[in-house]
Amino acid sequence: MISRLLGRFSHDLGIDLGTANTLVYVRDRGIVINEPSVVAVNTKTNQVLAVGENARRMVGKTPGHIVATKPLVDGVISDFEVTEKMLKYFIDQVHRQSFGLAPRPRVVIGIPLGVTEVERKAVEDAALHAGAREVYLIEEPMAAAIGARLPIQDASGTMIVDIGGGTTEIAVISLGGVVAWRSLRLGGNKLDQDIIQYARDHYNLLLGERTAEDIKMKIGTVTEDPNPTESKVRGRDLITGLPKEVSMTSAQIREALLRSVRTIIENIKATIESTPPELVADIYERGIVLSGGGALMRGLAQAIQAETQIPVQSTDDPLTAVVRGTGIVLEDLEMMRNVLVMSSEAQSFTP
Repeated sequence: MISRLLGRFSHDLGIDLGTANTLVYVRDRGIVINEPSVVAVNTKTNQVLAVGENARRMVGKTPGHIVATKPLVDGVISDFEVTEKMLKYFIDQVHRQSFGLAPRPRVVIGIPLGVTEVERKAVEDAALHAGAREVYLIEEPMAAAIGARLPIQDASGTMIVDIGGGTTEIAVISLGGVVAWRSLRLGGNKLDQDIIQYARDHYNLLLGERTAEDIKMKIGTVTEDPNPTESKVRGRDLITGLPKEVSMTSAQIREALLRSVRTIIENIKATIESTPPELVADIYERGIVLSGGGALMRGLAQAIQAETQIPVQSTDDPLTAVVRGTGIVLEDLEMMRNVLVMSSEAQSFTP
């Protein structure tokens, strides 16, 4: 009764709980939070010092008693307590003007395909402990397809590839359900690690994660670049231990990313091979849709199209497709209930 009363003063939320970024959609207001999934904690006092962009600036720069940590790895929770604190911070941020009442919102959260029941329950519990009164889960590619306004309820095939920070989700959707899918623990973070490894192997240079991400975004490409570009990167020389600066070209970044990109493309082809022929015909006609931060990688759509011989396009604003999908579900929970993942509590009562 009290929970329901507090719910009247709460804003229902759609959350894209990503490895790299967490986005929050508020009903009737749109996307209000887009912050890195990073939390800085003082280990002496167990106090949260910063969340989001402020915590991200601390990564790799903290003293021993302060830990700037990413509580999600490969799309799933690796540190339950820190994830709970991060969600509570974001929920409180949304409800800053709620007259001092404890917020008790309903929450729709995107999760990767193929997560275990334990991983799914960890997301539910973290949201409930952070202050949610009801938690609904939706698979990320389904949310991305809804956010992209694709006709998921039709009796026809829609293929979406959601490339996030920790996972790549490949799904063929028809009649409101996933028909064929692959979930890879490989995303933007793995591409950053590929660049770090390349610099280590070819220049004996140790780069930080933020530096690798910056150069990926600046000159990263998947296809041959007719106008090669280069950028200077700074790190630590592994031989002398001193600072070092080198120039890396877009061709070198392409070489560094090649293996991971090939893995994504091969899994897209494998998913198509396991899809019923009638749906493959629909996909050939409609094309493959890319979402997530990886969709912004230069040349990726062309590389996938060259390999699959199927048209490929990105959604509008691919970074926000999943959270926009959770928001659309939130606007009409009863009508969209069939696309939600059954909660662990509901499963436990299934005869």
